[in-house]
Amino acid sequence: MAERDRVDTIETTVQKTYVWLRDLAEDLGGVPRRRAYQVLRGVLHALRDRVPVDETAHLGAQLPMLVRGIFYEAWDPSNKPEKMSPEEFVARVQREALVETASEAEEAARAVVRLLYTHIAHGEVDQVLNALPREIHRVLAGEHQHAI
Repeated sequence: MAERDRVDTIETTVQKTYVWLRDLAEDLGGVPRRRAYQVLRGVLHALRDRVPVDETAHLGAQLPMLVRGIFYEAWDPSNKPEKMSPEEFVARVQREALVETASEAEEAARAVVRLLYTHIAHGEVDQVLNALPREIHRVLAGEHQHAI
């Protein structure tokens, strides 16, 4: 592709997305990027559908453009947030992230939270976690228990 045909915004978001996927893949024990993508997508969708719509919009605004597209993929804001117990939230992550067990789903969710803490403002991540029911917040917070 000729240099004059490049769109810097697109190049930048692709690069940022690959950095996010690399970091998540490493945190998940060196899984392939495709696996990291499935986890990121699944956890973001579960979060998106459980937090209030205004928090969804605030979080979406913090994400790189390509990750934001993944986040909002097939989103219907009507009847949100969805009410979920911690077990239902973990089951949703398990199903959407394509992991085999509930404990893997919990770790996948915590890894995505760690990723968010690494790449976006801590205050924004704290706001999202604080918008969740305390029981789900505890599942996700992991080492970030101070945010409760």
